[in-house]
Amino acid sequence: MSFAELGLSEAILRAVTENGYTTPTPIQRQAIPAVLKGGDLLAGAQTGTGKTAGFTLPILQRLSTLPVKPGSRARTVRTLILTPTRELAAQVEESVRTYGKYLKLSSGVIFGGVGINPQIKLLNGGLDILVATPGRLLDHMQQGTIDLSKVEILVLDEADRMLDMGFIRDIRKVLAALPKQRQNLLFSATFSDEIKALADGLLNAPEMIEVAKRNSTVEVIAQKIHPVDRDRKHPLLAHLIKTHDWSQVLVFTRTKHGANKLVEQLGRDDISAMAIHGNKSQTARTRALADFKQGALRVLVATDIAARGIDIDQLPHVVNYDLPNVPEDYVHRIGRTGRAGATGEAVSLVCVDEHIMLKGIEKLIRQSIPQQVVPGFEPDLNARPQPIQLRSGGGGQGRSGGGRSAPNPSSAPRSGAARPAASRPAPAQPGRRTGGSTSGNRGR
Repeated sequence: MSFAELGLSEAILRAVTENGYTTPTPIQRQAIPAVLKGGDLLAGAQTGTGKTAGFTLPILQRLSTLPVKPGSRARTVRTLILTPTRELAAQVEESVRTYGKYLKLSSGVIFGGVGINPQIKLLNGGLDILVATPGRLLDHMQQGTIDLSKVEILVLDEADRMLDMGFIRDIRKVLAALPKQRQNLLFSATFSDEIKALADGLLNAPEMIEVAKRNSTVEVIAQKIHPVDRDRKHPLLAHLIKTHDWSQVLVFTRTKHGANKLVEQLGRDDISAMAIHGNKSQTARTRALADFKQGALRVLVATDIAARGIDIDQLPHVVNYDLPNVPEDYVHRIGRTGRAGATGEAVSLVCVDEHIMLKGIEKLIRQSIPQQVVPGFEPDLNARPQPIQLRSGGGGQGRSGGGRSAPNPSSAPRSGAARPAASRPAPAQPGRRTGGSTSGNRGR
C-alpha cells in the first residue's frame, strides 16, 4: 500500500514524498482512514511505529477540507494535541509544519522553559493546530489567553505517560473547557486500567486499533541482561562501550543525581557524555540532543522523564543502567531503539537490588530476558539486596511524581516562521525512509 491509497490530498502527498517516505507503517495504514472518517479512535502502538504521522496526516487533511466555524478567530484553536513532554510537543508540531507545508493552515506549540509572552502573541490570532503540554496550556487558560470553545479535534498523545506523570487533573480541567461535539483521538503505548477508564469517559464508540501485542516490546529489539554488582555498573558500562566500540548509546538512570554522576565518571574514562533530565534547562537539553543525534556525543544519559520524545532513527544501543521503578517504563525506554524498521539492542545492567523489578518487567512483557555474565564482572552470589530508595542519592527522581513542574514559561512561532536550527526537531517518521527524526523531557 502507498500513501496515495489512504485518501490524502495531493498537497499532503507532495510533502510526504519530498521527505522520502513511500510506504505507510501498520499504524498509519489503519489510523489514517479511521481518523478521516471523523469518529473517535483508541490506538495502541509501540513507540517508533510512526504513530505521530498516523494522526497528523489525517488531521491536516480534515482541517483543509472542513469549513471554519463562523465567528471570531481570536485566541481560538481548531485542533488541540496534548503531549506529556516538551521535546515531544516540539517534534509533533514540527511534523505538522513539515507535512502541512503546502496547506494554508497555521500551527504552534506551547510548553515550559521559555518566555510566555511570545506564546500569548502566537495565540492571539488563533491557530488551526496547537500542540501543548498540559501545565502550560492551563496557564494560558487561567490567564484567558486561549479560547478552546471551538476545538474540533482533540488528540491525547502518549496518554499512558501523561497519566504516569500525574497530569490527569490537568487533563480533566482541559476537557471541561472543550465543546462536547468533537473528535477524540487517544494514543497509548500501553493499556493500563487507568487508560481504559480515561478512554471510557472520553471516547464515544471509538474504533480500536492495536498494532502490537498488548504491553509487548518491539520485536526487532534484542534484549539482554548483564548481572553485575551494584558498585561495578559504571566500570562494566565503560567496558562495553569501549570493547564493542559503541558510538551512539542512550543510557537510562533512575535519578537525576545518578545521571550527573555517571556523566562525570564516563568523562574520566574519555567517553563523551551529557545528561538530560528535569533539572536541565530547555537550552541544555536541546543542545545535548542535537549533539547526540549528530554523532558529536557518544553517550546521552537520561532519566525516565526524558524517555518520551527521544526519536532517533537508527539508534543502535539503549542501556538500562538502572532498571525503572515502573515496568511499563522499560517498554518506553527500549522503544528508543529499533525504530522505523531498524534493529536495535537493549542492554540492562542488573544488580541484586533489582531482581524484583526484573520479575515485574518480565511479567509485563510476558517473556524472560536472556542473561549473560560478562567475564571479569561476575556478580557476588552471596550479596544481599539493599532498599533502592536508600541509595537514590537524594538528587531527585527519574520519574516525575507530580503533574506540573514549577512555573517556567514556552513558545514556538506560527507555521512557516523560522526557528533556530539547533532547536528544530526533525519530523516524526510517517513511514519507511532513509533519514532521521528527534527528541524527550516533560514540560509545562
